[in-house]
Amino acid sequence: MRIPIIRLIARQLRQNAFANKGVFVLTIIIGVLLLYAAVTGWLNVEDQVSMRHDSQEQARHDWLSNPDKHPHRMAHYGHFAFRPRPSLSFFDFGMENFMGSTIFLEAHKQNATNFSEAGFSTGLLRFGELSIAMILQVLVPLLICFLGFNAIATERENGTLKVLFSQGVNWRELIAGKTLGILGVVLVLYLPVMMVSIGLWLFLIQFNITADEVIRLLGITGIYFLYFVIYSLIAVLVSAWSQTARAALVKLIGIWLLFTTVLPRATQSAGSWWHPAPSTTAFHAAVEKDILKEGDSHNPNDVHYKAIKDSVLQAHGVDSVQQLPFNYSGFIMAEGEKISAKLYNQHMERLLHTYAQQNRLAHYAAFVNPFMAVKYSSMAVTGTDYHSYINFQQQAETYRYDLAQKMNALQMQYISNYKPQPGEPPAMISRSHWASLPEFSYQPVALGAALAQESLSLIAISGWIILLVWMVRIASRKLKAI
Repeated sequence: MRIPIIRLIARQLRQNAFANKGVFVLTIIIGVLLLYAAVTGWLNVEDQVSMRHDSQEQARHDWLSNPDKHPHRMAHYGHFAFRPRPSLSFFDFGMENFMGSTIFLEAHKQNATNFSEAGFSTGLLRFGELSIAMILQVLVPLLICFLGFNAIATERENGTLKVLFSQGVNWRELIAGKTLGILGVVLVLYLPVMMVSIGLWLFLIQFNITADEVIRLLGITGIYFLYFVIYSLIAVLVSAWSQTARAALVKLIGIWLLFTTVLPRATQSAGSWWHPAPSTTAFHAAVEKDILKEGDSHNPNDVHYKAIKDSVLQAHGVDSVQQLPFNYSGFIMAEGEKISAKLYNQHMERLLHTYAQQNRLAHYAAFVNPFMAVKYSSMAVTGTDYHSYINFQQQAETYRYDLAQKMNALQMQYISNYKPQPGEPPAMISRSHWASLPEFSYQPVALGAALAQESLSLIAISGWIILLVWMVRIASRKLKAI
């Protein structure tokens, strides 16, 4: 292929595109929306980052400010875990507004994540948030459809295709030039919004640049560029195979609706139907039912824990719990926590397996829908995906379990087996022990692990590029000028 010819065709398409008032107005509207989404998203994330950081520090301060107290009371006093807002979430909100950000951590009970934006909003949030990613995924492809529907079909209608081919232009050069021309128009929007995003990101992280986030930013840039290449090739190929520009426009609008609206909702509904998951209430009821089968650690007459008591007394060669070298109630609480946490993790593993089966269908759909592939890849790179949320829950549960067992250990070590008599001060330990519990610190999912979870989406993007290049080769042999 001859590069000068391709560049000439691309330049002509760009000039004609901006001469079209409709395309020009649509481009301006999308540009304004992108700027608005960038600024409002950045302000929202900046506010959320500050709020969650301050709340986590306040929770730590409240924990350390507790007076001398019984360790078991501290275990039920509990703590809070706040999920930090990823710095790149201003670009792609992902599941951030639906999954919640805060978990209350207490002994013997695993609480759900609360305070999601969806929980405080109207049903309009279901239609999607106005983010940079949403506009790039949905509205820019619509612009590409309006740019590409008449790229070749109009020239076929006007008879100019025969003139082009008589001058030595071939189909590959024509398709490549038209595709690059569309990309040139899109880059007029895309490059400025990425430059603005980089600037906002730098202010958000206060210029504390890390290699991981730089790679993530480059990854986002590359993913969306490939997405636009895919849509541009689709638009030009549809226009090339259509006899009229009107037919090409109808086909492209249908493809756009299918990709951005029909298939995403259909695959999600199908996944939930084929692999139904229990409700939150049913899930916790099932966990509680299994825990009760194992016994009640707070009931001294429980059969299961009475057997444990007998074995402990026998092992230490004593006749009563008062003679044990540690606090027996703390020991039983630790055993109960171990059992309840194990059962909860088993139920959670089954639930996550069900969710994985539901999501698998949507990931397979990426091979027939590039929108799904880019959506999941973008969320993974920005740290707003489902796996990041589950990872936060798992880290919070580990911290909750350590908190409960730390308090149980303090009770075993410092609390006497003899209950205080009337008039005596209640059993308690010094507040200095509260600092022995480390502060909760969430560790984000590494980029490599996040991309590994979305390997199907990345493969699908590569597959679409290969498929469309192959279709260009076929089209160059079979298409006719009339």
